[in-house]
Amino acid sequence: MLNLFGSENLSIIAENRIWISRLNSELLNCQNLSSRTHSRPFPDRYNREILPAGLSADRLLIASKAHSDASKMTDNFELKSARSRIEAAYDPDLLSAASQTLSELLTLHARTLDEPDTPVLNWRAPAENLQQALEQLLQAPTTDLATSDLPQRIQEFRALAQTLLDRGHNLQNPRYIGHQVPASIPLAGLFDAITAVTNQVMAVYEMGPWATAVELALIEMIGTEIGFTPGEFTGLVTHGGSLANLTGLLAARNQSCPEIGTLGPQAQLEASPVLLVSADAHYSVTRSANILGIGTEQILKIPLDEHRRMHPLALEELILECRSENRKIIAVVACACATPIGAFDPLEQIADLCEKYQIWLHVDAAHGGPTCFSKRHRHLTQGLHRADSVVFDAHKMMFIPALSAFLFFKNKAHRFTAFQQQAPYLFDPSAPEIADYDLGLRTIECTKRANSYALWGIWALFGKQLFADLVDVTFETAGIFQRLLQETPDFEVVHEPECNIVVFRYQPAWLAALPLEQQNMIHFRIRRQIIESGEFYIVHSVIDGQAAFRITVMNPLTTEAHLKQLLNSICSKANHFKGEFPVTRQTDHCEQT
Repeated sequence: MLNLFGSENLSIIAENRIWISRLNSELLNCQNLSSRTHSRPFPDRYNREILPAGLSADRLLIASKAHSDASKMTDNFELKSARSRIEAAYDPDLLSAASQTLSELLTLHARTLDEPDTPVLNWRAPAENLQQALEQLLQAPTTDLATSDLPQRIQEFRALAQTLLDRGHNLQNPRYIGHQVPASIPLAGLFDAITAVTNQVMAVYEMGPWATAVELALIEMIGTEIGFTPGEFTGLVTHGGSLANLTGLLAARNQSCPEIGTLGPQAQLEASPVLLVSADAHYSVTRSANILGIGTEQILKIPLDEHRRMHPLALEELILECRSENRKIIAVVACACATPIGAFDPLEQIADLCEKYQIWLHVDAAHGGPTCFSKRHRHLTQGLHRADSVVFDAHKMMFIPALSAFLFFKNKAHRFTAFQQQAPYLFDPSAPEIADYDLGLRTIECTKRANSYALWGIWALFGKQLFADLVDVTFETAGIFQRLLQETPDFEVVHEPECNIVVFRYQPAWLAALPLEQQNMIHFRIRRQIIESGEFYIVHSVIDGQAAFRITVMNPLTTEAHLKQLLNSICSKANHFKGEFPVTRQTDHCEQT
């Protein structure tokens, strides 16, 4: 029997590829001729007239067919192996065992977070982390997955999951008081896992019918809490406050200057478009101006009052100035609250001016929006319902895993103002009544993750009072910290906190005697030592040119004891720098007058 993989056949094929190709082509021609004449001119003619001496057409064709059969068998074997590997990855028993393992690891992890020696930030240098992440990928199995038994696969899963936990940032640690990213409610992550494991997406209703229902129900409930008129407002959910700001301002631009969207740089505008923006607005507003073709230099910053809130009188002066200079105001952008110190702009007064001059009011309430749930603090966002568009992040003060950002429009007629493109393969003209449920018409994303399951699940399980509780407790903890700062020598509060953001400085006499540049550097270095040690996670800020520490109480389990420990840590680490910098007498500019 001919060995399909024999070295003799492979040698013949390798040396005579051109002849085999010509023979196969001739064979097809001869088969057609034979069906008409019943003659057999092939391969005898090749044996006598064409092939080099010593070669047989039959021998070449047999070798070629053998090799072809072997290739097909190899392909079939490889596809069978591929299917086996895929089946192993999708095995429900593997999912079950891995889920139980992950549940065990997460529970153990959660129980260690409040222990004194558990680091907040598992700090390693970027190059070290990258190298170890690459090593894990390079060590990935290359053998057949189907040959690995279930216990071995679960053991490998356990090791990888433990690595993720060991190397991650422990935001649920009560000593995490850094950025405006919360210690999310643990069960919210489990609801979110349903989205991830089953890959729930949405753009058209039929792709995510339940996800669409969940999102619209939450829009209705939160919008009502804000104070919008039921039946008149609408909204959407997108991936983060930056996209929400972009979408809201895009709607404002299209409402005011639609020709920019259609004609771009060729648009002939009667007036130069500008944005009037709080001086402390988030940098995503500047990015939006760039993307929208308005231009970053066309952002006019509205002066702030002594509490770093937008000054209504300054806003009106700027509006009148723009009108006199023939500038078209796309929108006024207010904050509730602004990132630097958590200041809430006076929304009622700003809304009065926007209504008076018929200007679109956009409010970035990504952080402070959920104060509408709190009886104690809802006054901070009084007037929010009067804005034309409102950004409201569930992944901040509603303590939901990132990302889940809401954008509301006071007038539901604006729901399609941002995006008006057609996609015939998506939207079904035979069912126009469903178009209002095809949420891809409203968002910058087409395929969009169903990122509202976590919030819907927590709301349905615990009720909306939990969101008020989270606001009240974290704001109260920030107030406790303010009192501690006032009672502790050498610390000063930079502002009167309105929410759970507190900015403060450490200013002992020896540090205050240094030049400002050295003071700032010491603040930066103290903070760097604190976060790399894993003891706390805080951030820094620069207010009016002077560095400061900044905390945001984003864990409702943070206590007064934790905050006292932070102040002690700052004092201890600052003393290590005492004497490192030479004290130079700072110039008193008043003496020069």
